[in-house]
Amino acid sequence: MKETIVTIPINDLFRPKLGCPFCHMEAMLEEQYVEFITGDAMMEPSVRVETNRKGFCHRHFSKMSRSGKKLPNALILESHLQEISEKLMPKKAGGKPDKKKLEAIREELSSCYVCDRIERDMYHLSDTVFAEWQKGGEFRELYKSQPYICLKHYRFITEAAMSKRGLPSKLLGDFHADTAALTKGYLETLKKDISHFATMFDYRNRGADWGDSVDSIERSIEFLTGEKPFEYGIENEEA
Repeated sequence: MKETIVTIPINDLFRPKLGCPFCHMEAMLEEQYVEFITGDAMMEPSVRVETNRKGFCHRHFSKMSRSGKKLPNALILESHLQEISEKLMPKKAGGKPDKKKLEAIREELSSCYVCDRIERDMYHLSDTVFAEWQKGGEFRELYKSQPYICLKHYRFITEAAMSKRGLPSKLLGDFHADTAALTKGYLETLKKDISHFATMFDYRNRGADWGDSVDSIERSIEFLTGEKPFEYGIENEEA
């Protein structure tokens, strides 16, 4: 595949063949936006207006705080807390609750500036995936040779392909066949590995070979959620 300024990131994500390429795509965008929001964006009025309104989810607040950049985090929180105080809290204590403000709080708690930006850019990058896949040849073979596509991103890329900005209807069947094969094939492997893992706790199998099942719990969670479980401290228990 001939590399351009557009296709280089796609090549970088698909060529290593290390798990789900769309998980790596999402992780790349997440890292870029956390760096951006605690860096140059701190002084961008248009960005601050949006972050004050949307806020961040727990995951991205946590990643921002772990960046080690105390002042940007403090300034972002200062203006965001002020926005909440002015627009979402009652002017005076007491009286009847304001249902509109309670609904606005619910919406604010479910919104995130970084999540929204990642979602937008995932669709933009998927446009390049579709454009290169349609050409056939090298990239289509590269796509088909991925280790797997996780359940979360199987849904994402299939729905994106079906959208108005996705693939022509005449190509949907072939694209879905390539994508489903990657997800279903890995699912079957996980089913065998997790079953073998469970049987290894039977005393009759003491000393038997764990084979590829040794990390099947972690791989299954990553496949089902698109998240690496070791980030949350999950470890295998020895039999």
